[in-house]
Amino acid sequence: MMLLLHSSEAIATRRWGWRQAENTLSVMVLTAMTLLPIAEIVSRKLRLTGIPGGPIFVQHLTLWVALAGAALAARSDQLLSLAGRSFLPTKWQPSAHNFTSAIAVAVSSCLAWASLRFVLAERAGGAMIAGGVPRWMAQAVLPAGFVLIAWRLMSKAPTRYLAATGLLVPLGLALAPALSRSAALLLGIAMLMIAALAGLPIFATLGGMALLLFWNAGVPVASVPVETYRLVASPVLPSIPLFTLAGYLLVEGGASRRLLRVYGALFGWLPGGLAITTAVVCAIFTWGGSGLTILSLGALLVPMLVGARYPEKPSIGLVNASGSLGLLFPPSLPVILYGIYAHTAIGRLFVAGFVPGLVMVALVCAWGVREGLRSHATRSTFSWGEAREAVWEAKWELVLPVIVMAGLFGGLGTLVEAAALTVLYSFLVEFLVYRDLSLRRDYARVLVECATVVGGVLLILGVAAGLTNYLMDAQMPTLMIAWVQGHIHSRYLFLLLLNGALLVVGSMMDIFSAIIVIVPLIAPLGNLFGIDPAQLGIVFLANLELGYLTPPVGMNLCLSAYRFRMSMASVYRATLPFYLILLAGVLLITYVDVLTTGPLRWLGL
Repeated sequence: MMLLLHSSEAIATRRWGWRQAENTLSVMVLTAMTLLPIAEIVSRKLRLTGIPGGPIFVQHLTLWVALAGAALAARSDQLLSLAGRSFLPTKWQPSAHNFTSAIAVAVSSCLAWASLRFVLAERAGGAMIAGGVPRWMAQAVLPAGFVLIAWRLMSKAPTRYLAATGLLVPLGLALAPALSRSAALLLGIAMLMIAALAGLPIFATLGGMALLLFWNAGVPVASVPVETYRLVASPVLPSIPLFTLAGYLLVEGGASRRLLRVYGALFGWLPGGLAITTAVVCAIFTWGGSGLTILSLGALLVPMLVGARYPEKPSIGLVNASGSLGLLFPPSLPVILYGIYAHTAIGRLFVAGFVPGLVMVALVCAWGVREGLRSHATRSTFSWGEAREAVWEAKWELVLPVIVMAGLFGGLGTLVEAAALTVLYSFLVEFLVYRDLSLRRDYARVLVECATVVGGVLLILGVAAGLTNYLMDAQMPTLMIAWVQGHIHSRYLFLLLLNGALLVVGSMMDIFSAIIVIVPLIAPLGNLFGIDPAQLGIVFLANLELGYLTPPVGMNLCLSAYRFRMSMASVYRATLPFYLILLAGVLLITYVDVLTTGPLRWLGL
């Protein structure tokens, strides 16, 4: 008995030590990603040489935070999936979990093998990053990360040995004769689709498809990790984890509470003032998607709305609709990623999206005012004293948009440096000015939570890039252009079909992977009809923003059902009125192009 006790204690100690090592690595990587661009800015201002290869190291650290964060997401069962298993009967759920785990383990192990081949080839090439550091050493995190993800997925399965059967798939694919590849491709894609509906992580769905397609075409499967590395280690992509970290620091530090007080003091006396406040505050915090907004602010805003006599279901619908309102405003991460992948100037996209973003916010506010009047919602009494106190308390956070805009458009540095400045400012404000966060108690916790979310997203982006590379090699854009030229001759019909297709895509795929997979296909079609690239980008993003609210599995709908413990049908009904008015907004943005191109012409961009 004593031996068993000591053995279990040793296992628990090893697990705790391994968890601490993973957490420490993620904290160190995110900290280094912030400090290196800051050092570049300081060195440039002081006319010093700076850190040799600093920007290149930051790019490769993004690869590390992607794989380390994805392993954290697998550890905490937070890998994003298209659907959950909760819709299945309870007795079927363990079997579905074992099935999806086996498929995910199979894909992860295949990606690990492909990554290992890629790293060995890079090692033989002898390329360097900077300062004499071999490039393969930075890339080695790819196979190590996928192995760790596979191990985590096996350990989370109800029956581990069933999940471990996925490890046999790489061997089976290697030994499969060429004549049976087409049948194996169809069977593999069918299994991926079934598993996706049963809760397979999105990265495994997209990565599995990419691996199968490359394998069937006789192309080395190392092409998938090659594209993952090429995208994740790009010059601009480090801004995504950095801006996300700034958002986490602000939310965890209580910025949402202080800003809610400000806008409540300024608008609370108006009819529907609390609804206006809800829409504005949610828009401010929607930097990289709506998940953080709904999960962090939903518990605060819905009780406030109900307490002010707004009906509960319209209140939940309002929070759902507001959860993605900020996707067109700086420093929106989807806008940045779209600019990277569509080769469109990010500054032009932000300028083109400003008025359409205001239109979407105004529509939600107007409907909120209507609900406030219908329900005779209570209003606060306007007080200059309360307004001054609220603004003074939140003054440091109210200045943040100026910091962001100066970094983005003021010529202070690159986009990554602007993101690092935003993180530094948020850290100083929340840890040293307000002191709502403790360096000892909260710093590591917040960075680990951020790395977990960022890793899950970047992992999807990386494998989606591999799938996109296959579609490009298969000449899909050329085939689509030929089909459109033969069947569609009206710009407006093209835009209408594009609206419908993007709403379907948005309801079934997260916005980041949708950008990676779909943008290379539609960008040439936009050029065919003479649509300004910035306008096409805003139309694309506005549709994907609405996709968060589109059944059956729009992300806002799923998160809201989880957060408020409601059935999906109830969430659909609560959100429907807001969906319809935002759909009208999307159509307005699509067909009244002066909303996007007018500011560009006015500014000469």
